Amino acid sequence: MENLGIGFELMVVGMCTVFLILLIVIQGGKLLIRVVNRIAPEEVVSARKSVKAPAQIDATVMSILQETVKQLTGGKGHLESARKL
Repeated sequence: MENLGIGFELMVVGMCTVFLILLIVIQGGKLLIRVVNRIAPEEVVSARKSVKAPAQIDATVMSILQETVKQLTGGKGHLESARKL
């Protein structure tokens, strides 16, 4: 019975140790995120002032894209429109 008590005590100490280490890791991660956000904040992307019309794709490229979609989908898919980003 003495071995059972030692085993139980060892299990409790080990589980508490793991729990405390996980808490330290979680809190350290949160602290790191706050520090990094304070030092190097996320860049704000400004909205475009002028909205351009999307660039048109010429007929040869469009036909190539349509054939590619047909081959990849086994003739089940079709391409209606495409634009350059």
